Amino acid sequence: MLARLVRESFTRNPRRKILTGAALVVGMAVATATLTIALEVGDRLAREFRNFGANLLVTPHSDTLPVEIGGVDYRPVNEGAYLQEADLGKLKTIFWRHNIEGFTPFLDVPASVAEAGGAVTVIGTWFEHGVPVPDGTTFKTGLSITHPWWKIDGGWFQDGAAECVVGAALAAKHPAEFKIGGTINVVKDDGRGTKIPLTITGIVSTGDAGDNSVLVPLSVAQKLSGHPGEFRSLFVSALTKPADALAERGEMAQNDKNIQLTPTEYDRWFCSPYISSISFQIKTVLPRTDVRAIRRVAETEGRVLLRVSTLLWIVTLAALIAAALAVAATSATTVLERRSEIGVMKALGASNFAVTGLFLLEQLMLAIFGGTVGFIFGAGLAHVLGNSVFGTPATPQFVLVPIVLGLASIVALVGSLIPLRRAAHLRPSLILRGQ
Repeated sequence: MLARLVRESFTRNPRRKILTGAALVVGMAVATATLTIALEVGDRLAREFRNFGANLLVTPHSDTLPVEIGGVDYRPVNEGAYLQEADLGKLKTIFWRHNIEGFTPFLDVPASVAEAGGAVTVIGTWFEHGVPVPDGTTFKTGLSITHPWWKIDGGWFQDGAAECVVGAALAAKHPAEFKIGGTINVVKDDGRGTKIPLTITGIVSTGDAGDNSVLVPLSVAQKLSGHPGEFRSLFVSALTKPADALAERGEMAQNDKNIQLTPTEYDRWFCSPYISSISFQIKTVLPRTDVRAIRRVAETEGRVLLRVSTLLWIVTLAALIAAALAVAATSATTVLERRSEIGVMKALGASNFAVTGLFLLEQLMLAIFGGTVGFIFGAGLAHVLGNSVFGTPATPQFVLVPIVLGLASIVALVGSLIPLRRAAHLRPSLILRGQ
């Protein structure tokens, strides 16, 4: 009997059912698209933000007071502490090792370059270098990952070769001496070092102090400084999530022993890719180091990720509210059109529960239809949006299927509450008299 009533309701009043189903399809499609992107937006934006460069700086813990001008360390190479190049593979053994996108060591050496007319800072680093990892693999990293915005005219030096690239500002001051393919002679600033001839492979524009420096392979700078296998600072590019109250509390607990995290809080903090928890894990594998977040990068990432995520949730909520209002409008019209049917049912002894149950069953069937079709359209919409915004299509998240069906059911039921309440209070005697 119930099945026949529902079937006849769909066949005799198809227009209202189509409008309700269409409203649910549109609402669920938008919700599916925004939720799909929201699940991936953190990782996608974090990878996009890596174009901003590294977001962590690692330096020796016990070090002399740095003497920096324009971002270049002018301390004598025999002063201050150093880090061991052999320890860098340990960075790929931490809990969040897969979030370590890359790292690049730097070693600044005051030197003399006759072609530049005197003192020049030589910066030893990697452009593309294979780092052996304790698990037997090799991790490729260097400036190409941590400093992707640096522009090169010509080509980069080969790892370990007697080659160099010259900063754009320095090359502009001495255009005749610093030409691609030319040779310069570098001597340690103390005057007692060995002269090292280097072939210029390119002119680099860094936008910072590197524009007035000579960049060489790290091994060349180590030989020049007399510190083989060592470096002064390390830039790390890591995928992180925006900081929240737990992240801030975890960071304070690392700096203030009076602040303690509960075991549950510690596990949540340690197992979340906060910049503070990744910094802590780096310290465990590189002891006697200071790991500091590069705030201008980390804070920008956090603000943008938070705002984009908030926007996506607002769009999802707006789509659900719009769908609920559309369902409410069509449900109210349906109740008015079927007043006579409701009056006859009540006159024959149907209870309010039976009347409302019939309408709710119809709405649930429409919700299942709208949610299923809406998920299919929403997955396609997310594919298009992901491709246009991030350059790669969003992957369908089938874990959202029960969530979307649940949301469609809630929207259908919430939108029908007021009309159904009105239907439950209809008096059959008045309806049958045409009032």
